[in-house]
This record gives sequence, C-alpha cells and structure tokens, in this order.
Amino acid sequence: MAEALILHQDCRSGNCYKIALTAALLGLPLERRDYDILRGQTRTPEFLAEVNASGNIPVLQVGTRFLPESNAACWYLAEGSALIPTDRFERADMLRWMFFEQYNHEPNIATLRFWLTFVGEANLNEFQQAQIMPKRIAGEAALKLMDEHLATRDWMVGQHLSLADITLYAYTHVCEGGAFRLGDYHHVCRWLKRVASQPGYVAMG
Repeated sequence: MAEALILHQDCRSGNCYKIALTAALLGLPLERRDYDILRGQTRTPEFLAEVNASGNIPVLQVGTRFLPESNAACWYLAEGSALIPTDRFERADMLRWMFFEQYNHEPNIATLRFWLTFVGEANLNEFQQAQIMPKRIAGEAALKLMDEHLATRDWMVGQHLSLADITLYAYTHVCEGGAFRLGDYHHVCRWLKRVASQPGYVAMG
C-alpha cells in the first residue's frame, strides 16, 4: 500500500486493537495516534471536523481519507491477503463470524469489560446496572458458541487464520476484564494461544 496508514485509537479498545493486529500480521507499517475516550478527546470540535463526525474510534486514515468501523478497516487492510479466504463460501462464513462479533459478542463482552474495568461498577447509572446480568448471559452464550465451534477445528473458518479469528480474538482474550471466566472455555483458550503464536503478532496496548 503506497498511502500512509494512520490508526486513530484508544489503545485500551479491542476494536482499535483488531486493526493494529491485522496490520502487524500483514507486516504493514501503521502509525498510531492516541485519544482518551474517557476524557472526551474524540468529541472535540477538531476531531469531529477532521477525523470522524460521529465522534467514534477506531478510524483508519488512508492518506487523506478516513475509514471508521473496525471490521471495515480490517477488511481494507487484508483484502488480497491470506487473511481473507479465496473460497466463496468460506469468505461469506468469515463475514458471518465478523457480524456475530459485532452483534452478539462485542456489545456484551466488550461493554462489560469497559464498564467494570474502566468506569467502575459503582459509577454505573441505574440503566447500566440493570444491564449487567443480561449482558453477562448473552456474553457467556457467545463464548459457549465459540467454544463448541472450536471443539473440532483450529480456526473459526477454514484451515487458516482469517479476519474472523482476529476480530473475535480482540475482546475474547481480555474478556476476564468483564468478569467472564475464560478458563471455562477450553477450546477457546487453545485457540487464543494459536492466534498469539502467529508470526508478527503484537500484544494489545
């Protein structure tokens, strides 16, 4: 890629990490610009005008263009690489797991991690307090589904690491920050080790 790649991120975010991990596994140079979402640094007039009008991160900057949404950014980096299967069905199945990550996994596992680790349970409002148990149940269901899927296979899709693995790895490997018991999911734990053993792997943060 000829254009410079810049990741606008909060290094505590799994959504930001999945982009950084994709770039690292592909050997792509990636500049990182850090923001603290707890201090409102993505809500400044400058950020809203220059980076993302929605005030959200991550945002992958490609030259002078800006691409929000973590899984879209991962796809942009990985297109044409071995991280995206060439088989039509496997490619669609990879997208299925990436949608699962955003709709079933991340809203529960990532949210509880953010609330409990960075906000603090005592600081949650009444609505958030009431959502802890439903999100825990839904997060455990997502981890159980992954564990059952990985019982008979090494990777989420096909025979090799793909974006399905990377996007699900990001918040799964730190799920204990949301008080999920990772040790209950033995196949997931073995899969996490396989991802972390890949050449070029970088740790979160």
